[in-house]
Amino acid sequence: MALAVVLNTSVNVHGQMLEFAERTWEGYYLLRTDPVAPPCDPNLDIEQALERKLREQEYQADDEFDLLASEPLPPEVIRQSLVAAQEECRFRYRRYENAVERITPVVKVFRTIEQGIAELGDIRMKIAGVLFAMLVLLCAGTALTRRHHISLRPAITKLDFRVSAFAQLLAFGILFTSMTSFQGDVLSSGIKVNSGQKVLLWVWIIGFGSAALTCLYQMLKLPAEAEQGGNVANALLSVPLYAIMTIISGGYFLLAGHTSGLGIYINQMMEMAALMLNVALYVLIGMLLKRTDMAQKVFDALRPLNLRPEMLAVVAVALSAIPTAYTGGSGIFVIAVGSLVYLEVRRAGARRQLALAATAMSGSLGVVLRPCLLVVIVAALNNEVTTDQLFGWGVKVFMLTTALFAFYAFITSKKEPTGNSSSGINLAAFLPALKPLIPYVLLIAGTLFAYAFLLDAYLDEFSAPVILPVLLVVILAYERLTARVGGENSGRAPEKNGEESKPTVFFTLKSSTAESTVHIGALLLLMGTTMTIGGVIERAELMQMLPTEFGSVWMAMLVLITILVLIGMIMDPYGAVLLVSVTIAGIAYKAGIDPIHFWMVTLVAFELGYLSPPVALNHLLTRQVVGEEEIRLSKLEVVGENFWYRNEKILLPLVTMATALVIVAFGPLVYQLYQ
Repeated sequence: MALAVVLNTSVNVHGQMLEFAERTWEGYYLLRTDPVAPPCDPNLDIEQALERKLREQEYQADDEFDLLASEPLPPEVIRQSLVAAQEECRFRYRRYENAVERITPVVKVFRTIEQGIAELGDIRMKIAGVLFAMLVLLCAGTALTRRHHISLRPAITKLDFRVSAFAQLLAFGILFTSMTSFQGDVLSSGIKVNSGQKVLLWVWIIGFGSAALTCLYQMLKLPAEAEQGGNVANALLSVPLYAIMTIISGGYFLLAGHTSGLGIYINQMMEMAALMLNVALYVLIGMLLKRTDMAQKVFDALRPLNLRPEMLAVVAVALSAIPTAYTGGSGIFVIAVGSLVYLEVRRAGARRQLALAATAMSGSLGVVLRPCLLVVIVAALNNEVTTDQLFGWGVKVFMLTTALFAFYAFITSKKEPTGNSSSGINLAAFLPALKPLIPYVLLIAGTLFAYAFLLDAYLDEFSAPVILPVLLVVILAYERLTARVGGENSGRAPEKNGEESKPTVFFTLKSSTAESTVHIGALLLLMGTTMTIGGVIERAELMQMLPTEFGSVWMAMLVLITILVLIGMIMDPYGAVLLVSVTIAGIAYKAGIDPIHFWMVTLVAFELGYLSPPVALNHLLTRQVVGEEEIRLSKLEVVGENFWYRNEKILLPLVTMATALVIVAFGPLVYQLYQ
């Protein structure tokens, strides 16, 4: 991941170096390499050259078999041509000599560095696919060895672990077989395959084979904490989602006699390797953000406002939209800061079910805001829309969903909060609580200014994956420095008086990378295998069953949102966007739905799918960050309550996003009806 940041940053650095060089040494492009002396003679004897040309003309005129011979030129015309050529030669020599004189030792050192950085950019283009494949396999392997892949429930008993390991063995076995078959098809097709593509195929084959052997070992060697007993139903729920997706899609391709099908669709991820690498960087950003004190200090600033639990839940969800947009996806933010959101909402007196709902929703509202990677992918795959158009309407959708969440949170609130929350705003404490945030504002502004001034790079949807890791490292360095200086000034070690010492920046980066590795492996492997589900849908021509003509745009919208929600329930948004772009989008446009309108509906439908059973990935990630004990207590807390409060963690996000989807889908149609 650090290599990806360096390689991506090298493009900006190289551009700035070229601009600097051109300002310092005009015509620097002539100095980038040692000039070669022109192959002409600047001191040419015109008269001798003229006589030679005239003799050549006489010889050609005597050759009666030369049918292509041209008419002889007058001597004066030849002389003028020779004089002009001599002047051009002398000009080229003057330029050559000038370049030689200008290539000073300083220029040589500079161009060596500049060309080295340019080569980094070339390497970035050449190894992007192999780098991405190795990243996926290494991270997925780490998640496998730590048993951290995403499932509907964690493995607890010995039966759970064995069934989970067997299912993953079967999944990786299918992937290994399919990729081996795909390699054979590629090499026997007669199409020229470059060395990079051959290496990429071997990386997949070796990676999947090694993972299968690891699963076999895990079947035989169960963890010491595995409990006795268990039942098949719970064991099946502990099978990671990626394994389920692989077995379904792999089974389809094997039954269809297309053994290499799964390998083809997995390898198609390479077409989006750069964007998928950004997903990995966003996960790293989330893990770095988790280790800063920024989020905690924001909540500390809100505490003097003494907000009601419902209001704090709304504020937390709304504020979370901004980092969600900058971390690329809802699941990433839940992993990074979900536990803090849960604890702070609980501290305000919220019941556990409401706190769980707010945590699951905390990553859902920002996917339509700039610079979310999902919107960038939509615009990249569809020429009918631009990022500016989608982000412009995304702000309106964000305001709508926030208002709806507040509405449902307040109308379902209980008269008495479950915790202690005083009333009244304490302004005297609020203003001092804002002061700790000032250094962060200055650091963020300073870092962004440095990028703009030195590298001509501005924070947007394209540069965010590269700039944000550096920005967070700067913030971490500031926090560690101030903690150390504060301990020295107080004359005591930070460990004393109940305080824990902060780890060094290096240790923090190491732990962030280690944690992000696990999450990257779980997310990217799930994304890749859900793309194969898209391949099954595409190859089985399920979308061809959709009618090409609808009775009205209203019926078309109703059918399409139903399909989009179902897709969002079983596929990750990135793979789903690819599927929708090549199948459903054209049908929607033909039915009279505006492209911008359709894609805003699609984004909201995907987030609704992310929050909907049976998978409900955001809820799975919430459970992962808050812990199984809190989930158990949340169930005990609502014993004897009505249906809503017993299932509030699921129902509140569902009702909010479903209402938003209905308004976003049909609101513009109603408006058009009355125009």
